[in-house]
Amino acid sequence: MTATARGPLGPLGHVLVHLVTPLLMCLGMGLAYMSAFVTPEPHQLPVAVVGTDARAHDVARSLGAGAGDALDVRPLASRAQAVDALKSLDISGAYVPDAKAPELLVASAGSDMSALATEKVFTPLAAAEGAPLKVTDVAAPVDDDPTGQGLFFLLVAVSIGSYASVAALGAAGAGLRMRTRAALAAGVSLAVSVIGAALAGPVFHLAHHGLAGVWAMAWLYSAGILFIGLGLHTFLKRWTTLAMMVLFVMLNFTSSGGLFRPELQNGFYGSLHSFWNGAGFVEGVRGQLYFDGLDLGRSVWTLVAWLAAGLALTAVAALRERRQRAATAPASGGGGAAKADEAEEEMEESVGV
Repeated sequence: MTATARGPLGPLGHVLVHLVTPLLMCLGMGLAYMSAFVTPEPHQLPVAVVGTDARAHDVARSLGAGAGDALDVRPLASRAQAVDALKSLDISGAYVPDAKAPELLVASAGSDMSALATEKVFTPLAAAEGAPLKVTDVAAPVDDDPTGQGLFFLLVAVSIGSYASVAALGAAGAGLRMRTRAALAAGVSLAVSVIGAALAGPVFHLAHHGLAGVWAMAWLYSAGILFIGLGLHTFLKRWTTLAMMVLFVMLNFTSSGGLFRPELQNGFYGSLHSFWNGAGFVEGVRGQLYFDGLDLGRSVWTLVAWLAAGLALTAVAALRERRQRAATAPASGGGGAAKADEAEEEMEESVGV
């Protein structure tokens, strides 16, 4: 292809333009992952001190005064209340002071990293009393997923299957009507969710029960990503892959709570956790598997809202394409250029994925 066909920048400029996407991905992934995961620090980490006697009050007061913004120290009257609070994910740990056998209650299925952070907080207190700290896990993950982080990697698998399919639908399916691409997106989301359920169930045994619920959450989550991508492609073209990486990798994985819950991250990722779709998926599945459906309704509505946004965006994109076809129907001489543009776009998106 000649330099003229490549555009005013020539062949070298054409290659440099295509290199922008992977370089921006490199920068974005580095900034997102390193800012979210490299230096986790407690930020209002909710913990409790159990007891009504003077010892418990002294421990709670001194701990709260010395921790500053790192801890949110709460008094609880009984061990039973502490267990309930842990199983409701209201706290990350509960310390039961005792001169001979101090105990720390955790729920590592909620977050293994939060449980470890809580243990680091209370181990010195027990040591100061001259007694070893007993750690009791009141909600442990299954033996097949001892750290509870398998749900995060399930999120990664379902996400990649979804946003990578957007590139295929956008590039290879560019000549299809939007309704056909939308039907394909619905079918792909079903296929991705079945793969996700198979990985969570019979393959890696993350879900010992509630597999149908895991599959349903995966389908909602995948469909939301696919329809958002399908709609964006009409407007962003070759930049769609970069936008999908920002939305569903850089901001999504980091705020999902699969590795670190919001209390171990800065305020930016903590705020995203409250409404981002990856957090809805992880928290919904976690609640089904370990916490008797805790906050399941909220998680489902989060995923439904993202899917609704995707459907609305796809509808707007379909209207845009219909108007473009009507406007360009009389013209007949641009077919070769259009095909060249489609081939170039397909290469760009393949590189992005």
